Amino acid sequence: MRFLDYEKVINMLISFIQEKVEESKVKGVVLGISGGVDSATVAYLATKALGKERVLGLILPYYINQDVDDALLVCKELGIEHKLINIKEIVDQFEKSIGFELDRVSKGNLMSRTRMVILYAYANSKNYLVLGTSNKSEFLTGYFTKWGDGASDYAPLINLYKTEVWEIAKRLGVPERIINKKPSAGLWEGQSDEDDLGISYQLLDEILYRLVDLKMEKNKIAEELNVPIEKVKHVENLVKRSEHKRRLPIGPEI
Repeated sequence: MRFLDYEKVINMLISFIQEKVEESKVKGVVLGISGGVDSATVAYLATKALGKERVLGLILPYYINQDVDDALLVCKELGIEHKLINIKEIVDQFEKSIGFELDRVSKGNLMSRTRMVILYAYANSKNYLVLGTSNKSEFLTGYFTKWGDGASDYAPLINLYKTEVWEIAKRLGVPERIINKKPSAGLWEGQSDEDDLGISYQLLDEILYRLVDLKMEKNKIAEELNVPIEKVKHVENLVKRSEHKRRLPIGPEI
């Protein structure tokens, strides 16, 4: 992986949040806090950048589990204002109104989009920006819900791979139990990022860095990392098939 001066990166991220809030002439920021390392890292960065009085954390679970406790821990450690809103009734009513039962993935996407609707409702009413929590690994592979967790005003971690976010989280003092937990989007019980992606984040990031940043040939990546070429092709396919998720809607040239 690439070498980063993490202290310098942290200062850049803090300055970025400060600059965007000042440019936008807003009073503060709101973000969804899931109990995972990405949202925790953004919460810690935002608090350092703006002070705890200007950061609002929304905890928006469908399932009440350990993730909620971890999200509450982050908010209490930072001393930021936070609200716990169970979205189950909203999502279930939405599904009921549609008139048919959604499959697991569609319902997971509905949960994610419901969360973003609530985040923007608070942002609009308080004159805040919405901070996204997606990282580069998720962004490149399309591991996010379009117009759900992929939507925000600014995404401080969008150019940092997941393994790099873990390093930054350690330096910011994010609780170890959050850093060390198995990554999950929390879209259904027992769901796991790495199971869904079909690869560990460690290997994913090594391949993505060579494929996207260094633009290496697939066979050279496989040889350098001592992995089957199928693994590299799998990652390349994740990137290619999710291209539509990384751009705004387009139409024909007129």
